[in-house]
Amino acid sequence: MDPAPDRRALRVVVAPDSFKGSATAAEVATALAAGARAALGDAARVRAVPFADGGEGTLDAILGAWGTGARTCATTDALGRPTTARYGVSPDGRTLAVEAAEANGLPQVSDVPLRPLDATSRGVGAVVLAALDAVPGAQEVVLFVGGSATTDGGAGLLGALGARFVDAAGARVTPGGGGLRSLADVDLTGLDLRARALRWRIACDVDNPLLGPRGAAAVFGPQKGATPQDVAALDEGLARLADALAAATGHDARDLPGAGASGGLPVGLSAALGAELVPGGTLVAEAVGLPGALADADLVLTGEGRLDEQSLHGKVVDTVVRLVAGRAAVVVVAGGVELTPGQVAEAGITAAFSLAPGPRSLAELSRDALTELESTAAHVCRLFAAGRAAP
Repeated sequence: MDPAPDRRALRVVVAPDSFKGSATAAEVATALAAGARAALGDAARVRAVPFADGGEGTLDAILGAWGTGARTCATTDALGRPTTARYGVSPDGRTLAVEAAEANGLPQVSDVPLRPLDATSRGVGAVVLAALDAVPGAQEVVLFVGGSATTDGGAGLLGALGARFVDAAGARVTPGGGGLRSLADVDLTGLDLRARALRWRIACDVDNPLLGPRGAAAVFGPQKGATPQDVAALDEGLARLADALAAATGHDARDLPGAGASGGLPVGLSAALGAELVPGGTLVAEAVGLPGALADADLVLTGEGRLDEQSLHGKVVDTVVRLVAGRAAVVVVAGGVELTPGQVAEAGITAAFSLAPGPRSLAELSRDALTELESTAAHVCRLFAAGRAAP
């Protein structure tokens, strides 16, 4: 006699990143979960966990997990123009959550031609100071650093906190990564005492080092408007910064995995304030309870705007695959899939699907993203359920 079939409800976990420019992680998760429920009905338990890797949208994921609202403060964007930014405070008031891109992000300067040599992270430091003024009992700051318009190694941020970056004549260098080419010395004696006392954790969404062909300038500079000449200038400036920081602190952070994130922003914080660099996906996963949600999953739906080689190095998809560790099927739903089936399988992903059901413009895909997400999730879940039910 055949054994009785397994009547346990299918457990589906939905843990996607945002689709930048189209939908937030929460919106993507809602659409994927709706598709799964439409396909599986009462035969499944579907749980949505909006996720992020330390880039844009991470603050929203953390605030959702904490159940607290965002606070707002005045700051400046990457070009020094007045703006406002959000930050978060944990329910116990001990941890500050700051998303650097709220101040130094590319979208905030998309209304003007990009100026990669001049863009500064100073506004991020202003957010930290405002948060410290508002929450005097804070003991830790978690900084999410993806999506920046800057390549200044965090010099602007540290400058806002009281550090001085000077040339051989003792004059302050000009703001931005381009100005670091004339850097001769770093003076950290004026750093804000509250900032010194904090525990700093930096959630990095990439594992690139600071310098060289995989460094901040070479890999990410062109996305911020840098020409080949600009890339060379920025790499030179970052090398001078790393040298000066190492001389001032005895700590050389240039080769740390993730040091090249956000235009090298972690380098300054690691050297000057002992900041710990943490894979962003790992940190966010702990905050939103993803490991527990995945513990008994049968199927995991994740995704991001584009699945490519970079997705396999510390991004949301990579983090989900590592947390699942082969215990469940992992299916990626993305706006575009640039990996071959062999690369998908080698990465530990069961399958990957693009949203485009036919020829579409980027504008059309962005407009219809949520509808297509729901539809694709339904197709995936029907196929998975059929395979599970097969003898």
